[in-house]
Amino acid sequence: MYNKIQDINIEDKKVVLRCDYNVPIVDGVIQDDTKIKASLKTIEYLLEHNCKIIILSHLGKIKSKQDLKKYTLAPIAKRLLELLNANNRSKIHVVFSNHTRSSAIVEKVAALNSREILMVENTRFEDYPSNYESSCNEELSKFWASLGDIFVNEAFASSHRKHASTYGIAKYIPGYIGFRVQEELEMLDKYILNAEHPFTVVMGGAKLEDKIKVIEKLLPLCDHLLLTGGIANTFLKALNINIGFSLCSNDEELIEKIKQILLQYRSKIVLPFDAIVGSSYDKEYTSLKMINKLDDNEIIYDLGHKTIEKYSIYLNESQTVFINGTAGKYEDPRYANGTKEILAALNYSGANVIVGGGDCVAAVNKFNYKDAFTYLCTGGGASLDYIANGSLIALEPLKKEENYEVLDF
Repeated sequence: MYNKIQDINIEDKKVVLRCDYNVPIVDGVIQDDTKIKASLKTIEYLLEHNCKIIILSHLGKIKSKQDLKKYTLAPIAKRLLELLNANNRSKIHVVFSNHTRSSAIVEKVAALNSREILMVENTRFEDYPSNYESSCNEELSKFWASLGDIFVNEAFASSHRKHASTYGIAKYIPGYIGFRVQEELEMLDKYILNAEHPFTVVMGGAKLEDKIKVIEKLLPLCDHLLLTGGIANTFLKALNINIGFSLCSNDEELIEKIKQILLQYRSKIVLPFDAIVGSSYDKEYTSLKMINKLDDNEIIYDLGHKTIEKYSIYLNESQTVFINGTAGKYEDPRYANGTKEILAALNYSGANVIVGGGDCVAAVNKFNYKDAFTYLCTGGGASLDYIANGSLIALEPLKKEENYEVLDF
């Protein structure tokens, strides 16, 4: 379906490689380099074929001048250099440019030797103040395309966005998908869209608006849908259950859609019936409550013990589980038990477990289940978009039948 990097003669090419290095950094120190390591297979393949590599990536959201300092890719270039030289017998050079587009970048690309890498500064620096990256600006797309002979997308987690660095470049030079993108698509096809049954979906998170489409897609495919977090709260609200001050959607059209979903799929949808709650006026207050006994001032922060036991039974009986989102406010130790126990139940279940990126992967890492599950997707939003739509916008130009515009640079 898509043009793949291994299907062409890539020897000695200049390759514009879009990676996803949107990793947590505190005081210049990378806290989790999983996404950097995920790109190594493709980078090493390009190096083996004597390519010159120009890496693009975003980091964070750029809304102020202060963010231009906070979200530099310099620490990532340093870490990539360390990882590559740990795996290669011959020394690899990684050059960093503190520009996003300039004659200096063109000169650095011209000076690259085979098996050398240039990392361009954060693509989202082009979003301040003019949103050139996020709006898929044509001139920016053309400039980045002019740096290489071909384009390789290795940024699965960003491929649901029509940005200059993900979508725009592929309009002007031949485009291909890297090994990590191939792997992510294959895993989602195999374990989610063609799942072994019983197939259980665990869906959590804050905003139902972001996930309603994928819920509608998965309900006909799965045997059970276990809901947590703000999504569960909105379903409870649609059933006229008082959820106090708990996080939920107040969109009336969405509430009506949920009511219709409940009418059609009530036997598949499993909702919490007890919860750990806090108070809107007392930050120290916590209590275990039955869902139908909440006071108006109380806030649902985590699953209760009986709900965890019930959810664990469903998980233990499953052959395949897709989990996206956490069970509660897991960053706070008082409300972490639901997430921890759901992950423990998944680990015990023996099921094929696909973790759908985002906060869920962060929780998996936090509670030391990184190597326990079948697959950890690098992109939450991208995995949900692919499941819901069967495609990702940034990969459309990389389909085998698509044509690119040949430009005279």
